[in-house]
Amino acid sequence: METNSRRLLHLWSAARWPLIAAIGPIVFGSTYWVTREFLPADSPLWGSAIRALPAGLVLLLVVRRLPRGAWWWRSIVLGTLNMGLFFCLVYVAAQLLPSSVAASITSVAPLMIAAFAWLILHERPSPRVLIGAGVGAAGVLLIVGTATGRLDIWGIAASFASMAMSALGAILMKRWNDGTPVLTVTAWQLLVGGIELTIVAALFEGPPPAVSPSELTAFAYVSLIATALGFFCWFSGFRHLPAGVVGVIGLLNPVTGVALGVLISGETLSALQMLGIGLVLGSIALVNARRSRTTPAATATDARNARV
Repeated sequence: METNSRRLLHLWSAARWPLIAAIGPIVFGSTYWVTREFLPADSPLWGSAIRALPAGLVLLLVVRRLPRGAWWWRSIVLGTLNMGLFFCLVYVAAQLLPSSVAASITSVAPLMIAAFAWLILHERPSPRVLIGAGVGAAGVLLIVGTATGRLDIWGIAASFASMAMSALGAILMKRWNDGTPVLTVTAWQLLVGGIELTIVAALFEGPPPAVSPSELTAFAYVSLIATALGFFCWFSGFRHLPAGVVGVIGLLNPVTGVALGVLISGETLSALQMLGIGLVLGSIALVNARRSRTTPAATATDARNARV
């Protein structure tokens, strides 16, 4: 009985942070469909601001703590990369591309994250992570390269740029980790990004758009669930796991976007695109297989560091 309990504890310790991190890309992936189906297409800056600012205010009410010292300028840098620029680019991509394609482009994120981790953190990705990221990238090439219809070049560019901003911001946050709670740092970033986007939206798009009840509901979901909760889980993954592992877990983002696009919006996929989805899922399984075989010593180390 004691042996079984230890095994269960070992499995939970090994799987806890990957599971928490996975919540982020799953809810992120849902924003493509929600944005395309329910949110106004002609106000991307206001759409991004309404996503970030309420989430930041809610989390700030929870943590009740303002930045101190270096965290003032760090919050501005991270808020701009992870929230301000990122949200605007994602919103544009979601309006210009089918949700399955827009989400699938994010499969290149593991390669970007691994590259920034290597350059900034000197964290060399393991061969398994590199293989998983490569397999996922091959999957996205099949999904995007074989898509039917004409793809908007600006939508593709916005999607790739958003991934670069997010990858750099996540790695900088990991580098600047000084024990400040993840929820607190997330609140500061969302607040900074929300304020930036609100100012820019007012300057370039004028007054905020009128919002219908259905759009208000969609904004509430995108802001509180897909943003506040999603980024808290995503950043928690970077706090407790190697950056390369979290990057491959992030492939659940395009899988979610593709699933919603096909199951709800009626978007169709070719056989090669289905193969691409299979490669993406396979890459996630490949990297997570290593986590499930984590040694007890490594698990104990993770447990000692597991403070959100």
